[in-house]
Amino acid sequence: MGEHIQRFTELRPLLFTIAYEILGSATESDDVLQDSYLRWAEVDLAQVRDAKSYLAQLVTRQALNALRAGARRREEYVGPWLPEPLLLDEHDPATDMVLAESVSMAMLVVLETLSPDERAVFVLREVFGFDYDEIAAAVGKSPTAARQVAHRARGHVQARRPRFTPVDPAENARITEEFMTAAAGGDLATVLSMLSPDVVWTADSGGKASAARRPILGADKVARSIIGLLRIGAQQPDVRAEMAVCNSAPAVLLYRAGQLEGVFTVEIVDGLITNFYAMRNPDKLSALAAAREITRS
Repeated sequence: MGEHIQRFTELRPLLFTIAYEILGSATESDDVLQDSYLRWAEVDLAQVRDAKSYLAQLVTRQALNALRAGARRREEYVGPWLPEPLLLDEHDPATDMVLAESVSMAMLVVLETLSPDERAVFVLREVFGFDYDEIAAAVGKSPTAARQVAHRARGHVQARRPRFTPVDPAENARITEEFMTAAAGGDLATVLSMLSPDVVWTADSGGKASAARRPILGADKVARSIIGLLRIGAQQPDVRAEMAVCNSAPAVLLYRAGQLEGVFTVEIVDGLITNFYAMRNPDKLSALAAAREITRS
């Protein structure tokens, strides 16, 4: 059992990332890894030539099962569905995850538009570089079929997210803080100057918290909405905000009476804010709230 644990622990960051990118949920990814480990613990290691490939295939199959099992729940979801935000800092094992773009909220939103097989194949091939024989074993297809799925998925992703500009985390954090200061002060002109003309505000509440049921489009509408939200928050003494990094992007964590009530992730391209992703669904905040508490302890 010691060798099983060692190999699984060494590969856990990779395995978690695979599950998270397929599912868009840290909570469900943890469940997949727990179930995968129980299966792994029964494996005869003498029969395993490549633990990384074997475990990646195992986790992919379990993640696909979970994704398909939750398909109806997503179809019946109230309002926009956003991936569960993932807290990233030096205390979190997720800091070992590769390729910041692959865990960005914007990329995860694009992955939500793919079919389960397309999503899994794209993640395994484009993010982690597994060969088609390994991918085929993970998704239950022939290598030729896996290659065709990969080509189709790559085209869908490129059409929806054609470019990725490398970012400076410190610069993005500065822009976000300046924006929040201007918005909190009601400085509409400055706020507008920091927004892309076609900026989008997307909120996920699952019908369990107050939030816009449809995306808000355009700089003027988004600016006025954010200024209004901050003005309301400022009138409540038990509300506070903290800066953090979620999904490799600046994020604002909103607390009320000590409870995490919202996570607002900011996407910045060429110095302008292009997207706000607002998570208000309490079911999708619990894992992040717990992770935040761990970093403080």
